[in-house]
Amino acid sequence: MIRLGLTSFNEHDKLTGKKRSTLYEYAGYLPLVEMDTAYYGIPKQDSVREWTKSVPNNFRFVMKVYSGISCQGEWQQYYQSEEEMVEAFLTSMAPMYESGKLYAFLIQFSATFSCTKENVQYLEKIRHWFAGFPVAIELRNGSWYSAKYIKQTLSFMKKNDFSLVVVDEPQIPTNPVPFFPYATNDQFVLFRFHGRNAAGWMANDKDWRKKRTLYRYNAEEIAELSEAVGKIARETKEVGVIFNNNSGGDAAGNLLEMKAALGLEYEQLNPKQMGLF
Repeated sequence: MIRLGLTSFNEHDKLTGKKRSTLYEYAGYLPLVEMDTAYYGIPKQDSVREWTKSVPNNFRFVMKVYSGISCQGEWQQYYQSEEEMVEAFLTSMAPMYESGKLYAFLIQFSATFSCTKENVQYLEKIRHWFAGFPVAIELRNGSWYSAKYIKQTLSFMKKNDFSLVVVDEPQIPTNPVPFFPYATNDQFVLFRFHGRNAAGWMANDKDWRKKRTLYRYNAEEIAELSEAVGKIARETKEVGVIFNNNSGGDAAGNLLEMKAALGLEYEQLNPKQMGLF
């Protein structure tokens, strides 16, 4: 099965026709969403429970883990140990994985997380902490994909049942991360499309959020990406695709183009609200 989805549920008027949609409304159109809420702070379990109640049984969540877990947050001021931090996160997420609506925990590392012995050991700790859970690893440092390490990277991901996220992102000369459609887990694969705006990707001013993923894929690019998704879908049980190129509101439009290119139709969605006439 190929599930197409977007980052967040409430900002895609090209999908729902509304500037601010609820999760319930979003789940009337697509069977997958990426939620980044927990990255900024571990939510209350009741909030997670309400999310799961808002969507049908066939719906799935990609949950980005708390920033402290991906080495990007100052977790020490909130938790006494890494184990306490992870336990708090998993306790919060219990309603999601117990309901069967978790697609994967997404652990997105920063561009400084390079291929070193220490970082490999940290990934081994993550596998221990998240034993039994589907985990997708996004690497934003090109060293993991270098000729020197790529074979070991793929072997390590397979051995630990990680799904190495297939990323399409701007190619930065100093740190290129290639589009590498390869399945390291035969149960699920996650694609994330961030666009190809190199200047916006590197923006570091007060308006960086308006620039970072400001990109609209053209028809040829959508065709190429769709072909890669279709190929991986023949090698794995499930494929999840997240469009994150939404600084200019382009993600939903591109998703609908891919949906048409792949001939996808989704059933068992939430009912759409009917008009008066």
